[in-house]
Amino acid sequence: MVYVLALLIGIIAGLRAMTAPAAIAWAAYLGWLNLSGSWLAFMGSVWAVGIFTILAVVELVTDQLPSTPSRKVPQQFGARLLMGALTGAAIGTPYGGWIVGLVAGIIGAVIGTYGGAAVRAKLAANFGKDLPAALIEDAVAIIGAYLIVVSLPIPVAA
Repeated sequence: MVYVLALLIGIIAGLRAMTAPAAIAWAAYLGWLNLSGSWLAFMGSVWAVGIFTILAVVELVTDQLPSTPSRKVPQQFGARLLMGALTGAAIGTPYGGWIVGLVAGIIGAVIGTYGGAAVRAKLAANFGKDLPAALIEDAVAIIGAYLIVVSLPIPVAA
């Protein structure tokens, strides 16, 4: 179950790179994900929550701009892989499987990046414009991230 959640949070990172770490930071801060004593303990700090939340909001706004590059260009794709790795590792850490979580997060980020781009393009074509498709993708990423963090198993010591 934990590794499925790591894969799913990676998919969220593929859709919206900063929504996934914002959700994980909030989960750690609220005690839903125990990262204390691990190399990812910083994710539970008020600083991580604040920074990742601000970055997630900025990303939601900038994604709507026509000048925003494709999620598949190297910088955007790399950021999604990195955030998928970080968040997948965070989910796996309390259960002794940060490496498996990291790999699952990366795989999920690839799926989310390419799958999300394909679905959004199809939706945009059906709507005749991109904005409704982008807003649907935003909602899927936010709701999906929330459902993932509330589905985390009961916290255990790291």
